Amino acid sequence: MNNYDLVNKDLAYVWHPFTQMGVYSKTDPIIIEKGKGSYLYDTKGNRYLDGYASLWVNAHGHRNKQLNKAIQKQLNKISHSTLLGSSNIPSIELAEKLIDITPQKLTKVFYSDTGSASVEIAIKMAYQYWKNIDKHKYSKKNKFLTLHNGYHGDTLGAVSVGGIDSFHKIFKDLIFENIQVESPSLYQSNYKNEDEMMQAILKQIETILISRADEIAGFVIEPLIQGATGLFVHPQGFLKAVERLCRQYDILLICDEVAVGFGRTGEMFACNHEDVQPDIMCLGKAITGGYLPLAATLTSQRIYNAFLSDRHEEKTFFHGHTYTGNQIVCSVALESIKLFEQQKLISHIQKTSKILSEKLFELKDHKHVGDIRGRGLMFGVELVSDKAYKTPLDIERVEEIISQCKTKGLMIRNLENVITFVPVLNMSVKEIKKMTNIFKKVLISTLSKTNDTQH
Repeated sequence: MNNYDLVNKDLAYVWHPFTQMGVYSKTDPIIIEKGKGSYLYDTKGNRYLDGYASLWVNAHGHRNKQLNKAIQKQLNKISHSTLLGSSNIPSIELAEKLIDITPQKLTKVFYSDTGSASVEIAIKMAYQYWKNIDKHKYSKKNKFLTLHNGYHGDTLGAVSVGGIDSFHKIFKDLIFENIQVESPSLYQSNYKNEDEMMQAILKQIETILISRADEIAGFVIEPLIQGATGLFVHPQGFLKAVERLCRQYDILLICDEVAVGFGRTGEMFACNHEDVQPDIMCLGKAITGGYLPLAATLTSQRIYNAFLSDRHEEKTFFHGHTYTGNQIVCSVALESIKLFEQQKLISHIQKTSKILSEKLFELKDHKHVGDIRGRGLMFGVELVSDKAYKTPLDIERVEEIISQCKTKGLMIRNLENVITFVPVLNMSVKEIKKMTNIFKKVLISTLSKTNDTQH
């Protein structure tokens, strides 16, 4: 099928996620045909650096021989059997490995298929945990503490603990109430410095816990970086302070590492940066190296024990899906973790992160660059029309930059007026420099035409 026919069939039949199809239908869609290493190839033969890791998931490059082999090996045994009433070898081996590499407090693995589902499961577990312990004493524990501008997925439970109005306000009549506190993002705040901001927000959190801890089942947080709202980076020590408050007021700490886990921030897990031990950890995205859908919700022994009973229906966690613990996805996830170790990928990320940061910060004095922020291989460049007032750059101009980058061979995405750089984790030094050089040239050439009008 040629590109023309594929584009027409795409527009005729496919409803794309997070996409205004009325706008998309007026574009010339890029149809990806294949990938190799850090590159994507479309049906016209164009090549693009994968600067968003195919939505923040790809770890070892496209068409990785070792991951391909792991899938083929498993296919020769069995592709799927249910985890309801039986088990399978890859799910057992992967669970053991996940417990080995995640924070020490975590001892049990519950599988699912998407990051949203992993958070949904965490919410249900946390809620039921208190009911299983003492449904009378903890009858009021039915709310969650969250951060404004948080994003935890798109199922209704995950939306309920989210905090992005543009995504979630349409569903306000369907979702349950959460208790939101201010996001610790200095650039978008009125605080003088990070220390003042952190102390003020921690005080907000403690004030809520003092008066409402008996209502709160858990604190759901993206550790270190809030991803989908513009890569808001939290100050050093904030996560650890939140952990201490959760312990002090007996609130479950739920760390959503779907986006930041598996090396993205320069450690295997973001919690490792501050030696934080969550009660529940949500994993997804890069867990299979970007190959297949898989997610996991990890819990402490304390939480798991609260669901144990000698009777079938008492305290049971009634949740699951048909492909829970599927052999193929668990096999490729296990192989991906082996590749992290064999290729010393965390050290590589720490090296390339410094280069990515240095190259992006070369743009800090550009009149339309308001802020540059990030950790590891997860950076955002916030574009503004007025630096003094932090006025967001018109979205049409931002999208023009994204479009021009594609014509130069770079796939990146924006979150409103924030350009994100979340590349393939094993992207080479040379490719990291190529990515930033393309962006720099496009930014300068595109915005030079609008310097006198963007005020």
